[in-house]
Amino acid sequence: MRLHVADHPLIAHKLTVLRDERTESPTFRLLVDELVTLLAYEATREVQTEQVEITTPVARTTGTHLAAPRPLVVPILRAGLGMLDGMTRLLPTAEVGFLGMQRDERTLEAITYANRLPEDLSGRQVFVLDPMLATGNTLIAAIEYLLARGARDVTAICLLVAPEGLRTVEQAVGTRGEVKIVTAAVDERLDENAYIVPGLGDAGDRLYGVV
Repeated sequence: MRLHVADHPLIAHKLTVLRDERTESPTFRLLVDELVTLLAYEATREVQTEQVEITTPVARTTGTHLAAPRPLVVPILRAGLGMLDGMTRLLPTAEVGFLGMQRDERTLEAITYANRLPEDLSGRQVFVLDPMLATGNTLIAAIEYLLARGARDVTAICLLVAPEGLRTVEQAVGTRGEVKIVTAAVDERLDENAYIVPGLGDAGDRLYGVV
């Protein structure tokens, strides 16, 4: 497993505003969208491409095109939906699948309640969108699900990660497939309720309200 912490002044600024408890949902949604686009730029550095011949208004030339099969973007519902537009803005030709997963607040294990993914992901590059990597159980379940369907490599884009979750994911995934995590920051720790500290609260609630 590889970890990439995106180091950029704009990322740090937007993350700081996201953390602020005074930031209201409309602004929070906008900043998540913008931050994900910046993280997606880093996450797609190794996206598969191929050379193509094209004709400009002046001459023939060789250019670069995304290779087939197309990348697959998988937001983890519900909070991951708030990251989808920012990702597809950078990868508009990618296909989109969905995983509905939630954390059991008693056991902290991930429960899958929805799945809209291709049966065969052989050779596919998959980008998983999940705002918070806390215990790591949800992300592990998602990665194992994707690798079992034949995904070639999986990149998770998270706004924040906790060191405990990183260790758990690394231990679970090991050398099974090519797994990378791209994030804006590695925070201090998890608290007694398995929330990231200092964190930014519950990303789903702050995106969409408490329902």
